[in-house]
Amino acid sequence: MNQSGAKNSKLILAAMIFAVSMTFIDQTIVAIAIPSIQDDLSLSATGVQWIINGYLLSLSALFAFGGRLADIAGHRRMVVLGVVIFATASALCGATPTGSLDETWLIVFRVIQGAGAAIMFPAALAIVLNAFPVSERGKAMAIFFAIAGGLTAVGPLAGGYLVEIDWRAIFWVNIPVAIIALFLIWKSKPADEKHPAPIDNTGTALITLGMGFAVLGLQQSSVWGWDSPATWACIAGGLVILASFVRYELRTENPLLRLEIFKDRAFAVDNVILFLLMIPFVPLFFFASMYAQISLGESASETGLYLLIFFAGFATASQQGGRLLDKVGARAAVVPGCAIAAVGFYLWGNSLTELSVSDQWYWIVLAGIGVGLVLSPANTDALNRVSRDRYGEATGITQTVRNFGSSLGLAVLGSVLILENRSNLEATADKNGIPKEVGSEIADTISQGTGAGESPEHLPAPVQKVVDAIPHDFALASRTVFYGMAAVMAVAFVVALVRMPAGKVEEEV
Repeated sequence: MNQSGAKNSKLILAAMIFAVSMTFIDQTIVAIAIPSIQDDLSLSATGVQWIINGYLLSLSALFAFGGRLADIAGHRRMVVLGVVIFATASALCGATPTGSLDETWLIVFRVIQGAGAAIMFPAALAIVLNAFPVSERGKAMAIFFAIAGGLTAVGPLAGGYLVEIDWRAIFWVNIPVAIIALFLIWKSKPADEKHPAPIDNTGTALITLGMGFAVLGLQQSSVWGWDSPATWACIAGGLVILASFVRYELRTENPLLRLEIFKDRAFAVDNVILFLLMIPFVPLFFFASMYAQISLGESASETGLYLLIFFAGFATASQQGGRLLDKVGARAAVVPGCAIAAVGFYLWGNSLTELSVSDQWYWIVLAGIGVGLVLSPANTDALNRVSRDRYGEATGITQTVRNFGSSLGLAVLGSVLILENRSNLEATADKNGIPKEVGSEIADTISQGTGAGESPEHLPAPVQKVVDAIPHDFALASRTVFYGMAAVMAVAFVVALVRMPAGKVEEEV
């Protein structure tokens, strides 16, 4: 690649990072602003939940369609369209009127935000792949994931400050980012590759409904309960529809997703690793944020700094992982990365009850190093295994797998956290001679995101002891969750060690 081409590739990479950065920031920034939004608009508890879940549900359900559409209609065109949709929906979220329409308005445009992200992200990744030769993709994608992933931690940090100005600012901040992204796209002029083909409408409907119902059941499990027929009906119904989708795709002439690609062992293993990695990775931001605020007593902005410790290790290791991928292949980074992440999560969890960042930071960095060695190499290696006319489709597959893993992690580990915290506070209440129900009520208040760490004045001494125990009891519950994260990464290590092939992709498929 000549100097001019290399320079343009870097500009394209910068453009795509700006484009997707909005989606990463939004994963965490909105959760920080929820109390302020609820106070200003008087939203219902269900409405608050759907402001967060609606975005994630839309994103999960439409990723596969967005990826295939990018290949058919053009990668650059879909990135631009996705940026415009996302930014417009963000502006309208910020312009939510006060009154009877506020809750519906905000939820609808959050869902549209998710749709914009689902259209944009696969196309952006495909553009980055096209901009770099196979021998340089590891390094390029490492930069992409390190910066874009690090912005997830910026959400709580930026949100803490923006909410002090106005909660609407957390949505409006996307507008200048979108303008910069569009300018860089115009300046760099990435290739608008398109490979016209019929759109598989039946396949699109099946995977959208299947992912939608399965993720809905996982999201609502904390509200409906795991013993609710509605929870299992959604999950089971979604899985049945997804099974029907697989059967249909294997028989149709122009499938939405060419599932034969999973016959490539490396592609299949990469996706299994990504699925397992996402079970702890995305939920980590929510659980670590809760721990920092409830157990450590930190503010929202301080919580962002706590998460940035993780990304110090993540960003550094991502670069090393990318270099290893380019030199010798993904296995050299992914196998040790899974092992390091498992050890890091375990030791981080083990240190949580010390209630001190100084006793945790090195284990936080270690966990970040492990995840950094895995995420970009596994993702890039999977995409290197497909032909350039299917980059968007392959990205849609990897992102669908990743989102399903993160939804499963949030649901299962979230339920473990809630149940363990309730059990701990009930035991503390019982030890102090008061009914267990008092501890259970306090735990329910924390799980609903209200009153965490707050202590009413003039409580009876035994009850005050239960309130005083919240930081430690919540840390104990968090420790169990982090042990679960470590166990998942141990499974990923075994899968990578046994099934991941050695060597690298030498040239484009």
